[in-house]
Amino acid sequence: MIHSQPMLTNQFIILIYPAADPETCTPEEASRLRRELREQGPAVFCQRTVDAGRYTAKKLLSAFGIKAPSFLDGQSDEAYFGLLSLAITRELSKRAKLSRYNTVADAVDLLKKSNNIILLTGAGISTSLGIPDFRSKGTGLYSKLEHLGLNDPQEVFDIDVFKQDPTIFYSVAKDIVPDTDRYTPTHKFISMLNQRGKLLTNYSQNIDNLEIKAGVPKEKLIQCHGSFGTASCVQCGFKTQGEKIFPDIKSGNIPRCPRCVQNLRASGPVKRKRSAGADKRRRRWSADDTSDEDDSEYDIPTAGVMKPDITFFGEALPDEFSRRLTEHDRDKVDLVIVIGTSLKVTPVSEIVSWLPSHIPQIYISRQAVTHINFDIDLLGDCDVVVAELCRRLGWPLDHEMVPADQKVDVTTPEGYKSRHVFTEQTEPAEK
Repeated sequence: MIHSQPMLTNQFIILIYPAADPETCTPEEASRLRRELREQGPAVFCQRTVDAGRYTAKKLLSAFGIKAPSFLDGQSDEAYFGLLSLAITRELSKRAKLSRYNTVADAVDLLKKSNNIILLTGAGISTSLGIPDFRSKGTGLYSKLEHLGLNDPQEVFDIDVFKQDPTIFYSVAKDIVPDTDRYTPTHKFISMLNQRGKLLTNYSQNIDNLEIKAGVPKEKLIQCHGSFGTASCVQCGFKTQGEKIFPDIKSGNIPRCPRCVQNLRASGPVKRKRSAGADKRRRRWSADDTSDEDDSEYDIPTAGVMKPDITFFGEALPDEFSRRLTEHDRDKVDLVIVIGTSLKVTPVSEIVSWLPSHIPQIYISRQAVTHINFDIDLLGDCDVVVAELCRRLGWPLDHEMVPADQKVDVTTPEGYKSRHVFTEQTEPAEK
């Protein structure tokens, strides 16, 4: 949370939701105090709050969503000054919320008048199809990988681990390979923005390639983490359509490179000299060789493994990511919408900070985030939120997953005038 003090962040600072407590700031009070901090600067702000006796440092921490550790209980207020300094530094490093945008009507108006919209999308826009996200506790992909015995479940997407043993990746790939015949109402919404001449760029963290299926043009889509759309041989670089390796993936097999197989058949059973130290570097995915000559000085050539063109940890993001953002989008964007992602993975999470701070930003997801100040939070199922926005815009969202008579309740939590919760109404069960 506070990048300059990771040890303090990990051990002492806990995000909280403000409660009705005399030692905790109310949401309205917290919003006012954060605004005063930016207007007055940290020195004057502290003079007018803590030094003037209006607030204790401990209570002021709650205005920044922070609860002090229990071991400070009973100590003098000065013991909280260090944490307060960190909280103020973190708050000032954030983009300031634009106070004139708060309501759902404001969001609808922004969608109407904006013509160069940047969308940042994540796994939340695909979960309604049964495609798991990665980080949700209990249901996310990483939670389901504990049985693999990895030090970190993210090793499934580590390029060095893949090269050593692709069976680890392919043991879970069948669970995340996309159903290429379907896409969600949110994907449809993105396509509608393009059809109406409003989409500047969709930066997607997803690897399911469903944006293309929904009709988003490739020239307006940056697949920040690659996708299953294509696959390449890690040995010879041969590239093919991703769907061609889906049968192997779904069968639990490791897809081999057709070009390597063809070359091996053409060349016959030729052995190649094993280089020095090769025994230590032999990949575990070559262990299926049945040769009895493991102790010889020769390796039997094998076909390379096909890897989906997903950007694994240890691989660089596509060059087009930074080029388009800095050379094309930054000077044109007039609205930023973030959908279905908690923005925890860099560098995609930094996009909203790189863009001009005066450009309005809307956040659509199940839970609000605290490390970024969005102007309007629209909370709920992504498909429900975009369907309601389309209804208010008068844009027909024709999709099999959107009921023709869908009704959505929109509520605004007390103290959060720019935060709105969307809930689909359900008919009462028949007696």
